[in-house]
Parts: sequence; structure tokens; C-alpha cells
Amino acid sequence: MTHSIAWANHSLPDFFSSFLIATVPDAAPGAESASSSLVLAAVLLTLIVIYAASKIGAEICTRINLPAVLGELVGGVVVGISALHLIVFPEGGFEAADSLVISFLQLTANISSTTATAVFQSESEVISVLAELGVVILLFEVGLESDLKELLKVGPQATVVAVVGVAAPFIAGTLGLVALFGVPLIPAIFAGAALTATSIGITSRVLTELGKLNTTEGQIILGAAVLDDVLGIIVLAVVAGLAKTGEIEIGNVVYLIVSAAVFLIGAILVGRLLNPYFVVLINKMKTRGELLLTSLVFAFILSYIGGAIRLEAILGSFAAGLVLAETEKQEDLQKQLSPIADMLVPIFFVTVGAKTDLGVLNPTNPVNQEGLILAIFLIIIAIIGKLITGLTVFGKPGINRLAVGIGMIPRGEVGLVFVSVGAASGTLNKATEAAIIMMVIVTTFVAPPLLRLVFQDKPQAIGEVETKS
Repeated sequence: MTHSIAWANHSLPDFFSSFLIATVPDAAPGAESASSSLVLAAVLLTLIVIYAASKIGAEICTRINLPAVLGELVGGVVVGISALHLIVFPEGGFEAADSLVISFLQLTANISSTTATAVFQSESEVISVLAELGVVILLFEVGLESDLKELLKVGPQATVVAVVGVAAPFIAGTLGLVALFGVPLIPAIFAGAALTATSIGITSRVLTELGKLNTTEGQIILGAAVLDDVLGIIVLAVVAGLAKTGEIEIGNVVYLIVSAAVFLIGAILVGRLLNPYFVVLINKMKTRGELLLTSLVFAFILSYIGGAIRLEAILGSFAAGLVLAETEKQEDLQKQLSPIADMLVPIFFVTVGAKTDLGVLNPTNPVNQEGLILAIFLIIIAIIGKLITGLTVFGKPGINRLAVGIGMIPRGEVGLVFVSVGAASGTLNKATEAAIIMMVIVTTFVAPPLLRLVFQDKPQAIGEVETKS
């Protein structure tokens, strides 16, 4: 659901009021103010739950030497559909009565079930938008913390890692499902495609927490994850078209490949040319927030272009971060962006956890038993298919190849996108859908602690390997 919002001549409260009114599907013309206030109340309650869950989970994990992001994911699982049902989403088949937040609001505000349903739909959409904005900010921050020159140095290695990380699990998963389990070809292809994904959001957050983002391994993982995202989008488009028409649309594939290359290369080149003018513009401004807001405008422009040409918005924000990281304002911008990231990024990770249904792992449910067998196979392929990517790194003697492979394992929200597209198209049956969800869950939760484990030996900054060799 897309909304057009006029920013001119509106204060921040006016913006939120207009947004919330626009998202209430059943709001009567005479009840707009009341409806918007109810949606705002529901959003505030949900944010209280999200922030509490993220901080409690992160604090616990940090104290037992696990990445904080794992705590945020687990916190989301606890408050989501797998446990407390404080936060649920309609796209998972849930209703307003299933959400304890909405039930609490209904009880305290004395609203009807019809109004509660309308508020639930709108609250879920607002939280989903905030979560997507959170991952956009996260990738912008990751770009700012990266070194474009060093990222380009490991470009060939990252490309090989990405291609192998897409091809190996896709081929092995598809052929294995057909040959060993008799899964029909198109559902098998869809499941194989889901194995190709890598969650750049989760991996980059863990690397940042560990202080390994700018190591040689970190840069290879980051570059490969970005390429994986592009390749994953292309694979998803191909498979979705195959599921609908039974044919592969060559024109669509070519368009995505060309647009991805032009966009990423063009954004970085044009951005680097405009960098001096950006600094001059910032230095001439006299108002508060000149650096942060101008930088966000640039990041959001590139994010919009990325989304508009059917790529990912996060690719645009990452490219914007890489460009602005080369300016003299990089450190100041990082400091100013941190509070924004602290506010929005946890929403993304808790939401991913909240949407994770651990019920599909219950072996006592007969419906899950076939899915569990398929899931075990997919999990093995998902892990091995990414681990072997570390073996493909060339020209870097002494590199931690295991860390590279593990860094590519988490599927996270990217894998869930494949599931939702496959389910919506009617391609996947319940067993295959459950198996893919289980694969996403396991790979998402095992990667962060494993990354911390393999990086415990000693830090290896970029340039150390080359110096030693």
C-alpha cells in the first residue's frame, strides 16, 4: 500500500496524523481524527514492546558473549507469533484478536471489534514501513563505515564468492529435492532459489558489532552479500515468472542485470564527482541538522531509484553510504546518524523475529513431519552451499576462509521474501513452505554466534595479509 504525502507546510505531528489517517482503511470521513489517534496509540504500544524486547534480548546476549543482534531476533520471537503474540501481522493470517497489543488497546479504549480490525491493519503497516526504513538506515550506516577503495580491492574475490554462493545451493537444492524427494520441478526450483539468499542486514550488523567490518574477510563478505542481493532479486524474478507462465522471461532478466550494474556503478561514480559540491553545500548552511538531513536526502534519493527500477532500496542506501564515506564529513555524519539507527534498526530485527513461526519445528504435528524431512535436507544444503564459498577466495593467503563462508549463511528477511512470493503464487505446498521457513530460521539464528566464534582468534585488518605475504 503506497501513500503520497505532501511535506510542504506541514509540521511533524501533521505528517504523522496524515500518514496514520491515510493508512486506516475503514475510517469514516467524520471519524478521521479519532481513527488516527487510535492508530498512533497502537503504534506507540507496539514500539514500547519492540524496544523493550530488543534491549532485554541484546543485553542478555551481550552478557553471555553472543552478538546483540541475536538478542534482538530472539526478543522478536518471544513477543511475536511463536510465543506471547504481543506483535502479529495480518500477512501471516492473523487477526486483530490474535494481537495482545490490539486487545489491550480495545479493552482500555473501549473500541468495537470492527474498529480494532481497522487499527490492526494500519498499525501493522506502519510498523512494517518503519522496519523497512530501519534496514535502509542500517545499510546507509554500513556504507559509511566501509572503505570503497578496499571494497573494490576485494571485488574479484567477492564476485566469485557471490556467484558460487548462489549457484551451488540453487543447483544442489533443486536437483536434490527432485531426485531424492520427488518434489515437482517448479516448487523445487523455487525452494532452490530461496537457498541463494544472504541477509546483508544481519551479516553486516554482526560484523559491525564484532569490529570486523573493515577486515579483509568482512569486506569480502559485505561485497559478496551485496552482489548476492542483486543476484537473488534476478533469481526471484526468473522463478516467479516461471511459476506464473511456465516460461522464463529473458527480457526481464536482461533488464534487471543491466539496471543493477548501471545503478550501482553509476551511483558511485556520480556520487564521487558530486562529493566536493556536497561538502561546500554543507559548509554554507547555517541551520541545525544540515549534515544529517542533507545526507539522508541523498541516501533516500538513491534508495528510491533502487526501488523504482525493481531493485532493492537498501542497495541505494548502501551506495550512498559508500559515497559519503569518502568525504571529510564522514566521522561527523556517523556520529549524527547513530541515534537514528539506534531508534529504527531494532524495529527491523525484532519484526523479523516476530514474524518467525517456530511452530513449524514441532515434530509432534503430523503436518510438519514431511516438512521437517525436507527442512533437514535444505538446512544442510543451505549451510554447506555457503561454507564452500570461503574455499573459492583467491589471492589472499592466510585469510579466514571459514569466516567468509559463515558470513554468507544467514537468510533472514531475504529468505522470507522468497517464501511469501512462492506461497502467494500457489507454487509451494504446506510441507515445502514449512521446510523453507525452517531453513530460514536455522540459518538466521546459527550464523551470528558462529561468526563470533570463528573471529575470536585474532583481528586481521585489511593489508595485514598482504604485508605478511
